[in-house]
Amino acid sequence: MRSPGRTASLGLAIAAFAAAWLYAASRLWRTSVPAGLHLPHLDAARIFPAHELHRAQSFEAFLRVDTILGTLALIAALAVYARRGPAFVRESAAGRIGTGFLLGMLGFAVVWLAQLPFGLVELWWSRRHHVVKTGYVDYVVSGFLGLGGQFLFVCAALLIVMALAGPLRRLWWAPAAAAFVGLAALFAFLAPYLTPGLHAPRDPAIRADATRVARQEGLGHIPVRILKVRDTTSQPNAFAFGIGPSRKVVLYDTIATFPRRELDSVLAHELGHLRHDHILKDLGWSALLVPTALIVALATRRRGGMYDPAAVPLALLVFVLLQLAATPLSSAASRRYEAEADWTALQVTRDPAAMRALHERFVATALADPDPPGWWHALFDDHPTGLQRIEMADAWTQLHGR
Repeated sequence: MRSPGRTASLGLAIAAFAAAWLYAASRLWRTSVPAGLHLPHLDAARIFPAHELHRAQSFEAFLRVDTILGTLALIAALAVYARRGPAFVRESAAGRIGTGFLLGMLGFAVVWLAQLPFGLVELWWSRRHHVVKTGYVDYVVSGFLGLGGQFLFVCAALLIVMALAGPLRRLWWAPAAAAFVGLAALFAFLAPYLTPGLHAPRDPAIRADATRVARQEGLGHIPVRILKVRDTTSQPNAFAFGIGPSRKVVLYDTIATFPRRELDSVLAHELGHLRHDHILKDLGWSALLVPTALIVALATRRRGGMYDPAAVPLALLVFVLLQLAATPLSSAASRRYEAEADWTALQVTRDPAAMRALHERFVATALADPDPPGWWHALFDDHPTGLQRIEMADAWTQLHGR
């Protein structure tokens, strides 16, 4: 029986942790978008041509079904592996950590094989709509080779967890969570240096506009790079990554040919992510997911905890389930940061017409559904809808009397 004093101390510790968690989350939740900003309610059918809207909606509706089925298949495969995977421990002579690596590798293979059929279906659907040009064999081969980096991360994670579980046993989760955040920060810093195929834009107008917009946002010099994807996809995209001196903005070559005003809106949006430290804030959310490691530790106790390699299959299942459970929160936070980057772009370019035209173009070129079902958007979308982004442009126009 736990003593009343110990129970009270535990309750106070939990309450203090919850208060600190909520305070940190509230700080990360804040953005520079005006709190009382009212978005006008627009009708997608009145904005987008009927054939473009129908094509985008049907394209993404199929992908939503494929994604849901793929997720269910993944959970089912991991559930079977969690039950039967420990049998491999008896056949392994690789030692405690080596056996943990073996089970992690087998779990990784289970994940890949469970997702492969649904990935091929997605590829077929995208090829049918002429947004992806990758061949099926290339997809399988490149996908398998691309797993190398993820596999190294899984091995590093298992090494950290099982090494800490040796001396710490049940308390491994606290230092392991801190180590994972450190690894994520290191990867975020190194990613721009490790991404192949980036080159400086040949168009002097892009370089000049990027320099001007970065200066307007108070960022100094931020390199802009072009990534060649035209041979594999027609979908336009751009992203910002890196921390401190490694920060960069990357434009797909499929978007680099957009009209200059629209491209300025894209540049201002991506630089807005860097201006508001969204990458560091994402790391902050990762740090707040410390309870994930604790739940994994509690769930694997009956199998000897993470000290015993037999617990690895169950740990993989629990981790994936927790990631899925956290998706609505992480998606909501991401949508707020994307909205803040949009607002920053409007404040810098003062060109809502360009943002509106940009997101109208995405419907035609990227087949992005501008108004997906509300349940899907709330649970999984990590960007505002195309319609919401047009509504924000209109709200900025109304706010500034234009």
